[in-house]
Amino acid sequence: MTGNINLTEQLKKYFGFDTFKGNQEAIIRNLLEGKDTFVLMPTGGGKSLCYQLPSLLMEGTAIVISPLIALMKNQVDAMRNFSEEDGVAHFINSSLTKSAIDQVKSDILSGKTKLLYVAPESLTKEENVGFLKHVKISFYAVDEAHCISEWGHDFRPEYRRIRPIINEIGKAPVIALTATATPKVKMDIQKNLGMTDAVEFKSSFNRPNLYYEVRAKTANVDRDIIKFIRQNEEKSGIIYCLSRKKVEELAEVLQANGIKARPYHAGMDSATRSANQDAFLKEDIDVIVATIAFGMGIDKPDVRFVIHYDVPKSLEGYYQETGRAGRDGGEGQCITFYSNKDLQKLEKFMQGKPVSEQEIGKQLLLETAAYAESSVCRRKILLHYFGEEYTEDNCGNCDNCLNPKKQVEAQDSLCAVIETIIAVKENFKQDYIIDVLLGRETSEVLAHKHEELEVFGSGMGEEERLWNAVIRQALIAGYLTKDVENYGLLKVTPEGHKFLKKPKSFKIVEDNDFDEEEVEEVPLRSGASCAVDPALFSMLKDLRKKMSKKLDVPPYVIFQDPSLEAMATIYPVTLEELQNIPGVGAGKAKRYGQEFCELIKKHCEENEIDRPEDLRVRTVANKSKLKVSIIQSIDRKVALDDIAVAKGIDFNELLDEVEAIVYSGTKLNIDYFLDEIMDEDHLEDIYDYFKESTTDGIEEAMDELGDDYTEEEIRLVRIKFISEMAN
Repeated sequence: MTGNINLTEQLKKYFGFDTFKGNQEAIIRNLLEGKDTFVLMPTGGGKSLCYQLPSLLMEGTAIVISPLIALMKNQVDAMRNFSEEDGVAHFINSSLTKSAIDQVKSDILSGKTKLLYVAPESLTKEENVGFLKHVKISFYAVDEAHCISEWGHDFRPEYRRIRPIINEIGKAPVIALTATATPKVKMDIQKNLGMTDAVEFKSSFNRPNLYYEVRAKTANVDRDIIKFIRQNEEKSGIIYCLSRKKVEELAEVLQANGIKARPYHAGMDSATRSANQDAFLKEDIDVIVATIAFGMGIDKPDVRFVIHYDVPKSLEGYYQETGRAGRDGGEGQCITFYSNKDLQKLEKFMQGKPVSEQEIGKQLLLETAAYAESSVCRRKILLHYFGEEYTEDNCGNCDNCLNPKKQVEAQDSLCAVIETIIAVKENFKQDYIIDVLLGRETSEVLAHKHEELEVFGSGMGEEERLWNAVIRQALIAGYLTKDVENYGLLKVTPEGHKFLKKPKSFKIVEDNDFDEEEVEEVPLRSGASCAVDPALFSMLKDLRKKMSKKLDVPPYVIFQDPSLEAMATIYPVTLEELQNIPGVGAGKAKRYGQEFCELIKKHCEENEIDRPEDLRVRTVANKSKLKVSIIQSIDRKVALDDIAVAKGIDFNELLDEVEAIVYSGTKLNIDYFLDEIMDEDHLEDIYDYFKESTTDGIEEAMDELGDDYTEEEIRLVRIKFISEMAN
């Protein structure tokens, strides 16, 4: 039927394009011949055309199953633009009224409609199934097909019901399309859709124009982002955060710093959400701060940067989100901020889920961590993850290739790893193999009696980081493989066995070190990690010392070091500017600020310093509802442990919040709680210690006071002390 159709002519006639991209033509011919088709094509490769064009050429109506209401609307509008007939494309989903659905049905029955988009939930409704049984179906297209797989990054159980319903409505060829699928997900999709003999079309996952970089996430992350955006003035960008709360906060901070940004997440009312999305598409704003709910089906070709504020839950998700940059082939910078703490947080979120889901989630997270920490070419790791080999040694467009690390010989280390995997019968995951190498007598190792193995402790001379790097790079080199079906157990490949018999050079680069810097005890909003103006910093310290003598309080009660460092970086000269300094609330600024501002102003005049406008990052007054309600509860004398329970946070997190409140200058009286839970002598001892001490660090206090005092007691008394002495 298709041999004689000139597809290029049809493409020009309906869509106005002169040529097909990549595999598009071959995919369309395959579908026109009535064959099941599996399409793996990265974002921006032109997936939708693979079902739009054949739907216009074939008899009947094509059904496109898609989970994204926003995308349906976009694509239906686009199809109507290509055709004189409005009824050519329709969608059925929960947003339509009864009369709108009747209109859709009459257009389908009259033969006008060539493409019908349905959400999987709508497809399973009995009345829709009953109606579609009487319609001539040309083919079924399952878009975002990775939603079928628990191993995909966006599993939707209702996708599992697609095949039985297709069988009920009436058989026709199936085309499944996805932008991200590991070999495991691909098998899952084909099995679930009953299309194991589908012809497969796979485009390369390499996007040469995208630059990948991973940065350590420090307390200054907001400032780093503001600086980055200012260096990329008027370019469009997306910033992804994991929580809705963070989306709101960051958008507010960006706006306060003169950046045209708006938030987007599923918790907003749909009118605001659509308005923000449109403002981004129409370029009224430059930056959208969003949860991953954003961007599905957003066809903006000139997004110039994608920033991940939090580490993504999976590499599929990461690939798809970064894939929204540079779809026009132009520049696309993909910057991820990574810290180990984020991984721990994500693991915590999984705790309520079924065990198998937790295991899968953990493995996906480990892959993300390996990607972030590795010093190997980022392209190589990403493409390897998607089952594609990248043979270049240096891609020239990622942070690891532009700043390559020295390679070290790891031939012996790899032999040790292979021997250990074989010794434990290829039955364990990476972290367990490393425990055995490092000679750790964990309960699991002892339960399997593996402390008796010859290989136990054979890697004790090296750090855990090295072993991680050896295993990760041996996987890429093909000496090891991971059994994904079985929770990521490590196996030795035939190549690996050959290597062990006849070892040869195996050079690796050591992983990047993302160990947290020593962070200040007190949670400060972004402070300078070191002062830009050391001379001013020491003058500020002298002034603080003079004031502390006069007022008879320890220096840190007035301002902490990070606050002084920030002052010697940002040069605040008014009390209002001073409140933008981390750890300085309105109360503190009023009480101590005047002399500091005068000193800074004089220093700037005498040294003709231009105050750096770009570094003056305005922090949004922390109107956090949580802080306000904690203050109100303490005023009502509610016991602190009860407040923690009521707010759903643990006691230490509550103390973090209370510390942040008193350190920024708000007075709180927690005597009612201390009297109830603390021994009076203990309280006095700790209080006196802080009076005499030159530091408010908890560890120093514990060393000095000894084992009779708990960390909680010391923190509680420190809160009382700061509140009374400083505020």
